[in-house]
Amino acid sequence: MGDTQLWRELGQQLRVDAVRASAKAGSGHPTSSMSAADLAAVLLAEHFRYDFDDPKSPANDRLIFSKGHASPLVYGLFRAAGALSEEEFLTYRQFGSRLEGHPTPVLPWVDVATGSLGQGLPIGVGVAIAGKRLDRLPFRVWVICGDSEMAEGSMWEAAEHAAFYDLDNLTAIIDVNRLGQRGETMHGWDLASYSKRLHAFGWHAIEIDGHDVEQIDAAYREAESTVGAPTAIVARTVKGKGYSKVENQNGWHGKAIAEEAIEELGGLRNIKVDVPKPEPRERHRFDPPGTPEWPSYEVGTKVATRKAYGEALAALGSVDGEVVALDGEVSNSTYSEIFRDAHPDRFLEMYIAEQQMVAAAVGLQVLGWKPFASTFAAFMSRAYDFVRMAAISRATIKLCGSHAGVSIGEDGPSQMALEDLAAFRAVHGSTVLYPCDGNQTAKLVRAMADIEGISFLRTTRADTTVLYEPDEEFPVGGSRTVRSSDDDDVTIVAAGITLHEALAAADRLAEEGMSARVIDLYSVKPIDEETLRSIRTPIVTAEDHWAEGGIGEAVLSVLSEVDDRPQVRILAVREMPHSGKPAELLAAAGIDADHIAAAARELAATRAAV
Repeated sequence: MGDTQLWRELGQQLRVDAVRASAKAGSGHPTSSMSAADLAAVLLAEHFRYDFDDPKSPANDRLIFSKGHASPLVYGLFRAAGALSEEEFLTYRQFGSRLEGHPTPVLPWVDVATGSLGQGLPIGVGVAIAGKRLDRLPFRVWVICGDSEMAEGSMWEAAEHAAFYDLDNLTAIIDVNRLGQRGETMHGWDLASYSKRLHAFGWHAIEIDGHDVEQIDAAYREAESTVGAPTAIVARTVKGKGYSKVENQNGWHGKAIAEEAIEELGGLRNIKVDVPKPEPRERHRFDPPGTPEWPSYEVGTKVATRKAYGEALAALGSVDGEVVALDGEVSNSTYSEIFRDAHPDRFLEMYIAEQQMVAAAVGLQVLGWKPFASTFAAFMSRAYDFVRMAAISRATIKLCGSHAGVSIGEDGPSQMALEDLAAFRAVHGSTVLYPCDGNQTAKLVRAMADIEGISFLRTTRADTTVLYEPDEEFPVGGSRTVRSSDDDDVTIVAAGITLHEALAAADRLAEEGMSARVIDLYSVKPIDEETLRSIRTPIVTAEDHWAEGGIGEAVLSVLSEVDDRPQVRILAVREMPHSGKPAELLAAAGIDADHIAAAARELAATRAAV
């Protein structure tokens, strides 16, 4: 069998397998798989270099299905490569199967979860950056994209960054099959509408017939030989190709096809492709100096936790050569610029493109790097779906959101993160940390380097008083009782900026003869359940965050399982804030020392009256 005949037959096999798997499951996206089958067949049989026995090999090419709904095609490729057995292939979409409706890294040959459209190409940019700038290896990144998802803004963030970083190791294969879920896509079969825009962004763009295997092969070769720019292959295809009943017909998206289609497609095939393995190579390693100056702040002095983040991150980069920093063009505010100046080869400017920033972090960690990405906490919301999908990818990324809460002052509510604790608490397996001073921040940054999954550090704009000695430890999942007595009247639970307000409130209460225990809940998730469940006094929680989903509700969640639980008063931001001085805004929100003390007095009086 000649090459072109093999490619055509393999394409038909992939179509048949898409029909078979979806028919067996009773659901799936066979028509979306059938349109890209020839594109995938030529790639696997002729251009892809991958060791299926060693999927973590740094020399492997990387294949990302940005159109993750075409999962029958993904699994068909794995079957053709001999990685999946026939028996497992036919468990598609069944409970307990590794072959989920959209691919996830439960399978070792899947690097990232896809299915939320607009994410595969941005993540591919991150992988390609790692290959070119960090690993410094010649592997290629192939991303198969759908035409519908080209309407996503994140795809164009990716396009701009890929060109900016000269990612000639990246090829986007756009499957222009004309039909989306409910009808024709924005541009139909107008290939030029894609290629002209990509060219304007700085890409090398090639228009082809996506079912002509010779054109496909020639385009891949052209992509492999292109220097200095990423390549986009804009392929005109037919949705449902090969089965006349559904070819180019609307209404078949996401629907299984009857197995009668197999006969028209030429019947079952069992072609096995011997995918060539890449030559073994070791990735580049950065040799850190190994003698960092860990930040250390004298108790009683003042420093912003955002600045402590930057100084601690730079120190961490001096002992761990796998640490990489990314920032969304606010590095002079997040202070990641300190890392940039110390380790310029491991700093990536992502500009005002938060989706691409988080996506790049996910791509970097695929290859074993430790990405720390920072921007204003409010702007992390723009990338939230990427964070959500990163958890499904079992990704390990570290995020830092600065300028949290009303305490930022005059910039106003558009810059005030008031949802971030709730958002990141809701992410599966996440870690959420909220330090109150410089030394605590430095220790938590060091801890983040070794935390699996999604971790988020919330930092404050204002300079805050250093409360802790530099050698104190702050284990993740713990808390710190900052003030207590043998006979406390009330307990105040706070973190970050409001911890300082809580301590001021405790001082005022002490002058009145009341004893307030003050707990620093620096680890919001995982939370210190043991300490919270041991509290027998009324509790005031104070947070610079909306009441929904923040510290107060985290405390209530723990206490919900306590039979004789204490009364809890949640002080949080409840009205839309506006510009003003930080002290004015904390007071207006009811979370300053005066309001905390007032709430504590009221609870203590209620307790005494019982």
